[in-house]
Amino acid sequence: MDQLKRQAAARALEEVRDGMQLGLGTGSTAKHFVELLGERVAAGLKVIGVPTSEATRADAERCGVPLTTLDEIDHLDITVDGADEIDPELNLIKGGGGALLREKIVAAASDRMIVIADDSKWVPTLGKFPLPVEVIPFGLGATRRAIEKAFAECGVSGQMAVRKAKDGHVFVTDGGHWIVDAQLGRIVNPPGLAKALSAIPGVVEHGLFIGLASSAVLAGGDGIRVIERRKPKGDQE
Repeated sequence: MDQLKRQAAARALEEVRDGMQLGLGTGSTAKHFVELLGERVAAGLKVIGVPTSEATRADAERCGVPLTTLDEIDHLDITVDGADEIDPELNLIKGGGGALLREKIVAAASDRMIVIADDSKWVPTLGKFPLPVEVIPFGLGATRRAIEKAFAECGVSGQMAVRKAKDGHVFVTDGGHWIVDAQLGRIVNPPGLAKALSAIPGVVEHGLFIGLASSAVLAGGDGIRVIERRKPKGDQE
């Protein structure tokens, strides 16, 4: 599986050109991309990156990838990141690593987002992977009730639990927030649920990435597949 992730990362690296400003994703697959990018930088490639987590920042510094922030540059050419699930519309569930807020900010600031994954992440319908919802700790009970109401209105339901860290304490994101993971099973209308969750006070962000991924690079036993997001009918060239 690790080899497949590295193959997907290597294919995405083929899209990188000299002088590009890159968003650097978080997670095991994105880590392969950062390592391979570091090898290219050592060989003379001129790029600069914006990391989506403190873990990715540390990886990039270790690999010699120059870094900046979205305060210092006005856009990114490409963000390369992994995903926990990818559906045929290239909607995603992300946030298994807890970096969904920064990942979404960086993806939204990019001209293109390339999602890299092994082909086990490709699903007909999102929802088997728990949906992360990043919340402010204050008023958590009220926020959870509002989330449950949004789920019901969108035709989904499931158990919710505050994420715990490996030490047993509450997991805290780089932004100082908590994450509630929801076991929904099947999300029939990801855009509708995304909109409903975004409207809840107390919800900082959620792991539904709608309309952000430009393409997905999937590595499997039969090789690499590249899936481009279909344009809406009015957008066809």
